[in-house]
Amino acid sequence: MLLATSAFRRGPSSSSVARVLRQRVSPQFLSTASDKNDDGEDDVTSSPADVDDATAAEVSTSSESGDTVDESSGVITPDEVAQPDNEGESAATAAAASTDTNHNSEDFLTTMSLRPTEVVNELNRHIVGQPSAKRAVAIAMRNRWRRRQLPKDLLKEVTPRNVLMIGPTGCGKTEVARRMAKLSDAPFLKVEATKFTEVGYHGRDVDQIVRDLMDVSMNLTKKRQMEKLRGEAKLLVEDRILDMLSGPEYSGTKGQRESFRSMLQEGLLENQELEVDVPENLGGAGGKDGDGAVLAFGGDSNSMNVQAMTDLMKKLGGAGGRGGRGGPPTERKKMPISEAREVILEIELEKLLEKVDLKKEAVAAAEETGIVFIDEIDKICSSRDFNSKSADASAEGVQRDLLPLVEGTTISTKFGNVNTDYMLFIGSGAFHAVKPSDMLPELQGRLPIRVELNGLTEDDLYKILTVPEANLVRQQIELIKTEGVELRFEDEALRQIAKTAAHLNRTVENIGARRLHTVMERIMEEISFQAAEMELESEVVVTKDLVKERLSDILTKSDLSKYIL
Repeated sequence: MLLATSAFRRGPSSSSVARVLRQRVSPQFLSTASDKNDDGEDDVTSSPADVDDATAAEVSTSSESGDTVDESSGVITPDEVAQPDNEGESAATAAAASTDTNHNSEDFLTTMSLRPTEVVNELNRHIVGQPSAKRAVAIAMRNRWRRRQLPKDLLKEVTPRNVLMIGPTGCGKTEVARRMAKLSDAPFLKVEATKFTEVGYHGRDVDQIVRDLMDVSMNLTKKRQMEKLRGEAKLLVEDRILDMLSGPEYSGTKGQRESFRSMLQEGLLENQELEVDVPENLGGAGGKDGDGAVLAFGGDSNSMNVQAMTDLMKKLGGAGGRGGRGGPPTERKKMPISEAREVILEIELEKLLEKVDLKKEAVAAAEETGIVFIDEIDKICSSRDFNSKSADASAEGVQRDLLPLVEGTTISTKFGNVNTDYMLFIGSGAFHAVKPSDMLPELQGRLPIRVELNGLTEDDLYKILTVPEANLVRQQIELIKTEGVELRFEDEALRQIAKTAAHLNRTVENIGARRLHTVMERIMEEISFQAAEMELESEVVVTKDLVKERLSDILTKSDLSKYIL
């Protein structure tokens, strides 16, 4: 934020223009290309080179600890920040103010504009191996940002390249999706392909995927707007509390109100009780645009007609309540100022959100940056080696229903019509019993990028135990530490755990990294049970011999376990 403000103060340099451009094309409201200004500013967007230079400069500054950067990169050194130029100060003030206002959208832009190498480095902190999957995901995320920099005429022609990840169970496919969701501040939905049925059968239609994604987008948009408006709402909270203490500003003497203000700021009135009219649905999921009200009639809650009727029922139900004319029903509660401050803050935020078109912004967010991860996609495939077709309602018919969704169609939701043309779809499956070629050819063509993930070796399992930040060993150590007991694993013991897990995957069933949970829990069972009875600051060491002793019965029974029904 400080760097961006300094760049504005320097005047109309090329790097400043690029930074202004990034803020204008940032998906703050995630509007489509047609929502941009028509005053000639769009001509600048046809120069993505300047944008990439400015982006690279900012990202490199945030990732490196150097205090000084080359002038050509467009980043201001600390000395220049301390002594800004006075030239163009008035215009810079307005630009800096808009920069402060859009702070949250800049954070959103930063996550979207991460370079592929930075995305891979972030994923490496939690996931071992699978470089091809990480690269494919990183490129897909970066292409979402690149598309936003294209000129209008080309913007609508570029569609995302969907990805199909193929690999054995437990090799990290789902984990890549989970970490990708946390890394990208965009609407993200993970679904199981087996939960859907063919149209006409009892069950969930694939259209529900887009409706669920819209719910995620709505919550994400509301959260982003609330963070953006929180500063403005905090300024209003103090005035609302003073209104309750001394009456409205125009009704009392100014001196009395100011005395209450000073006492409030000093914290002398924290225990003073107030009566606050709290809306009954305050903090409900979705707010004024959500489905917090209980439907008293049948129908699909995702239907636009049902949503319109629900809104009407809310207005009619709130017309006679304490909330006043047309307001929501409220409940008067007595609470101290220390508690009332947060409640009043939520009320003021809801009032400010009424001025924002959350539905329009959420729909645009889902359409432009939505990501859908379809797991277990191989379970809806049937082998073509057999002549008879499967009668399973969750098999090939679901593939046919997925075709228009992945290709691009319009789905009716309670927030409005949503277009899926520019959503990114990532399919994932183990493909043990079937092959990717057993999928419908049309669906194969809609998942053009194929990534094969490798099975985990003994060395990979050892790295999973030690390399990730929240690895299994650290989790067990921290859990036992809560009892005041120090737990320590010898390196030879960790090697033996990885060796045993790899052996069981080969001889019994290959379940990948999930085998480590089974092995680790078998080793820790006795220690976890006795830890609460041990003396404080005692130490427990897990050795190689202890691992062999605890796992000996598993290894002897492993040859017969696969024959037990």
